[in-house]
Amino acid sequence: MRQKWRILSAVAAVLLFLGGIAGCGAAGGLEDGSEKVRLMVWSPSEDQSRDSGEWLQTCCALFAEQHPEWDITFVYGIADEGTAASSIAQDPEASADVFLYANDNITTLTDAQALAKFGGKYEEQIRENASETLLNSVTMDGFLYGVPFTTNTWFMYYDKSVFSEEDVKSLETMLQKGVVSFPFTNGWYLPAFYFGNGCTMFGDGTREEEGVDFGGDNAVEVTNYLIDLIHNPHFVVDADGSGMAGLRDGSINAVFSGSWDYESVKHILGDNLGAAALPEYTLDGTPRQMYAYSGSKAIGVNAHSEYMVPAVELAIYLGSAEAQRLHYELRSVIPCSTELQEDPVITSDPVFLAQNETFDRTSKLQPFVSRMANCWAPIENMGKSIRNGTVTHKNAAEQTKAMNKAMNSNGIQ
Repeated sequence: MRQKWRILSAVAAVLLFLGGIAGCGAAGGLEDGSEKVRLMVWSPSEDQSRDSGEWLQTCCALFAEQHPEWDITFVYGIADEGTAASSIAQDPEASADVFLYANDNITTLTDAQALAKFGGKYEEQIRENASETLLNSVTMDGFLYGVPFTTNTWFMYYDKSVFSEEDVKSLETMLQKGVVSFPFTNGWYLPAFYFGNGCTMFGDGTREEEGVDFGGDNAVEVTNYLIDLIHNPHFVVDADGSGMAGLRDGSINAVFSGSWDYESVKHILGDNLGAAALPEYTLDGTPRQMYAYSGSKAIGVNAHSEYMVPAVELAIYLGSAEAQRLHYELRSVIPCSTELQEDPVITSDPVFLAQNETFDRTSKLQPFVSRMANCWAPIENMGKSIRNGTVTHKNAAEQTKAMNKAMNSNGIQ
């Protein structure tokens, strides 16, 4: 049974990581029989700030109370989920024992032999709290490498005074009734259209040897569609914050983003805030579903931790339903715990519904194979070239095949 929820009025003191400090200390017993433990924990600054409720410190203090067998000293460091892996990979032994990371960084961490595998009873606990699809996002070569605490994808925000729930199922319908902004030149977003017409990356996303299939006739059809889309007067390229600015002044009625922009969108739209999974678009008269990249953010454990059992236990706690609930309450981080999927307060949140529907129905697991690194620039360049008119209907086939070649080139053209 979940422990009765409470927020501590006092939390462990914060010692910011300044670099070059090992996350391990000498073990020793105390008179009360507890073991001295020192754990270095990294998270984004927002998880530790007073303005955001000090989620990390609060959770660590709760964890320490639940484990009197350990006399734990916590050392807190700042590293967001997107950059923690590169720092840890450079010097695992001098890095955090426990850290938050984005799942597409698994190969960076495993190549550096810096990420511990979860097995036995710990793997069972993690599996009890997450869906199979979510667990796949932190699994490689049959091994589980993290505790998921949120899904990581993008969806659509829209103005309910302009679009109905039925309208937002179709991009073409939306373009008839209002103005839609989309990150057209961003390589994380533009593949959504290509996926919708059957293009693939590394098979199901895990088979590196199968490469990228973004160059066939189906891909050329998408490129031609995008050339027309960019010229639609009701379609606007979202770049450098222009989408949010347009939403604010009313010149734009829908944007594509994620939960990180929820507070800003809520401030702009208020009661007219709508959120939904990705719409379909119409290609040669046939509806095609857009698909976002999806993944997760997870808690990882350093394979070099001196205090492996406490580190693993802490990681599992930070990804637990209790900690996810607090993360949601303090920072609006959308939970993924199967236990919280039944909570009426959380399930009534439109952003929770949009993010989870996107993850479950209108997304593709973002590949985290090594060759994925070669795919970002070519697709981004395609978006930029369509926007500036370099790619036209006349050369669409040629340019699409060139994009596909670059995505499969290992960076050498």
